[in-house]
Amino acid sequence: MKLITLINKEIVTKKSFFFWLTILISLICVNTQRSTAQYVNVPDTSLQINTNDSSSINIGEVVITGTRISKKIIDIPYPVTRINFVDYKYDKKIGVDDVLSSVPGMFIQSRYGNHDVRISIRGFGSKSNSGIRGVRILLDDIPESEPDGQTRIEAIDFQSISRIEIAKGNLSSLYTNAPGGVINFINDIDFMRSFGVQFNQFGSFGLRRNGIKLGLRTDNYGLLGAYSNHHYDGYRPHNSEHWNIINSVLETSPSENTSLKILFYFADGIIKLPGALTKEEFEADPFQADQRFIDRDVKRLSTKGRLGLRFTSKFGRKLNNELELTAYSTIKYFERTSREYRIINRYGLGLRVRYLNKSKIMGRTNEFLVGSDLLFQPARTEYYANINGNKGDQILQLLDEKIYNNGFYISNNYEITKDGLYLLLAGRYDYINFKLEEETLPSRNDNRNFNAFVPKIALNYKLSKWISVYTSYSLSYDSPAKNELESFDPTKLYNHDLKAQETKSFEVGIKGNIRNHETDFFKHVLFEATFFDLNIDNEVVPYEVYSEVFFRNAAKTNRRGIELGSRVELYKDLKFTFAYTFSDFIYGKYSALTVEIDSSGNIVEREQDFSGNIVPSVPKNNLFLALSYSHPVTKNIVGFAKFSFSGISGLWVNDANTDKTKSYQLLNSVLGLDMKFGKLNILMSGGMNNMLDEIYVGFTNTNSAEKRFYEAGEPRNYFVSLNIGYRF
Repeated sequence: MKLITLINKEIVTKKSFFFWLTILISLICVNTQRSTAQYVNVPDTSLQINTNDSSSINIGEVVITGTRISKKIIDIPYPVTRINFVDYKYDKKIGVDDVLSSVPGMFIQSRYGNHDVRISIRGFGSKSNSGIRGVRILLDDIPESEPDGQTRIEAIDFQSISRIEIAKGNLSSLYTNAPGGVINFINDIDFMRSFGVQFNQFGSFGLRRNGIKLGLRTDNYGLLGAYSNHHYDGYRPHNSEHWNIINSVLETSPSENTSLKILFYFADGIIKLPGALTKEEFEADPFQADQRFIDRDVKRLSTKGRLGLRFTSKFGRKLNNELELTAYSTIKYFERTSREYRIINRYGLGLRVRYLNKSKIMGRTNEFLVGSDLLFQPARTEYYANINGNKGDQILQLLDEKIYNNGFYISNNYEITKDGLYLLLAGRYDYINFKLEEETLPSRNDNRNFNAFVPKIALNYKLSKWISVYTSYSLSYDSPAKNELESFDPTKLYNHDLKAQETKSFEVGIKGNIRNHETDFFKHVLFEATFFDLNIDNEVVPYEVYSEVFFRNAAKTNRRGIELGSRVELYKDLKFTFAYTFSDFIYGKYSALTVEIDSSGNIVEREQDFSGNIVPSVPKNNLFLALSYSHPVTKNIVGFAKFSFSGISGLWVNDANTDKTKSYQLLNSVLGLDMKFGKLNILMSGGMNNMLDEIYVGFTNTNSAEKRFYEAGEPRNYFVSLNIGYRF
């Protein structure tokens, strides 16, 4: 830890650590690569019945997420990770933690099973007790996030996903409310041949997922259609979930340089919630439920649908202009039970416009990007009494809500030196409006507005074709979400004291993709290293009273950290994955009126000073290691084995730093066989997660007034899967 502290101090004061690291890696690469290390996409020879024929993660491949431009990862001035289906095809792949745990800088906590998760990047989203905040979630480049920035991942079926793109760091200059980054889940529409796949998965605690996926490819169009049924009893009482998901993409080309996509999904399901525990309850039985949650039958019923239409055209003499128009509509119906019974109806309309021009200015490459996002979502919320999980007859409150989110962004990336130094300038203006009308009491109607312009400047220097260093400085403006604006004062609808969160972000890093086909050792080395320094004003912080969550501002927060990641082909098909994140997050200046429940059940308010305390719900050390090996058993059969390790340090559970979870380690294993017999493809796999049966806190319920901070992670569990595919 002394070494980490010394390195951190040196980075902050002189930035010499990354300078010398860059020089060292550059010298190594110059001596080892020679002319053989080219951008080569080697087709994957394993199961491709439900993915395109691309290789696994490769910095030479293109991404769209981070820049809204198709670019090589090596050319993007901040850390970007791409994960393909082939990287996790043998894995459990039920929840996002099964797929994204290897991404440096990302911390995932699973709550209530596989769908209600907390995703945090560099601490953004770490204290959201409901949904994902501070990280923009996209499905096929269309926001899954609400107009206010809140996201629940309920429509992601990993059997239908071909790749995932993760851009880390402040992306608020291109996306609304994205200080932590952007995650884009992209459906599999890039397949080359028609296919059909029937997939099945079974596991511990009543886990069952079955479904079918069909792909049809002709000269004129591609069609993807998938259905998935998911059931899980859970490892705690009152912890079951059931989902049906339909996903489809239709792609066609009206002309040579145009494309048209129709994107549709529908998800319907229910999650039962067991609630969080006190420390005493957790130590007595970590897998018990909060009895109140059982008595109230606390649950979430969700029905969601989306229809999107995207038109893309390239034009100009050199096809150096690109125009994209995306329109989409959403319907969402929710039933939520807690102390009350809520019914929520939401309808959304969205429009995205993007124009890109690639040209030469004084003989240097220039990329100019301009675009706009328009989102409108009206909603109607009905409040009833919760009678043992059933809706009461009399309506208690009726609210009509409207959320407008209008954003405009502009970006320019200029090549300052030939194939060397690039300068990125970007900025975005957002206007977000919340309107709330109470039909049962119109005098309480309320509204709030948030608007800001946030700029970004970034430099990317390519030391070679395979290694680049980058740095950036940017601002972000993260407006509160609708649920965060709810007032603790029962006489008010909105909390007018809650301010937007503002961040000043600095980062410096290096990344590379080294290939050497002249040796069997270290044929492919992919790496990244990033230091970040964030200063946050008015950080939005949750607190909880009687299981209801409210929010307030912390004055100042300082976050510093290091992200390290690498994927190495050690020898032939033996691969090693490494990811480590060091987080030093401290409240700089923070005092607030806190709310607690005393032994008699009374609400007690008092002023507390949290200055200098550690930010809760973020581990100081987060380590991931994996070793995998695939090898042909016969001409038609490939065997696979993987072992992975996660080590997470303890988390503080509240701003006062009065209690902390224990560190934990998780060991997982996967075995698989990929069998090809002509056009028939059979994929079998099985695995054991949490092999040592570690008892640990899988989710921290931050700042609970009742001290119900703890929710147990999943104990030792097993899964088996069978996928049968056929190419037509």
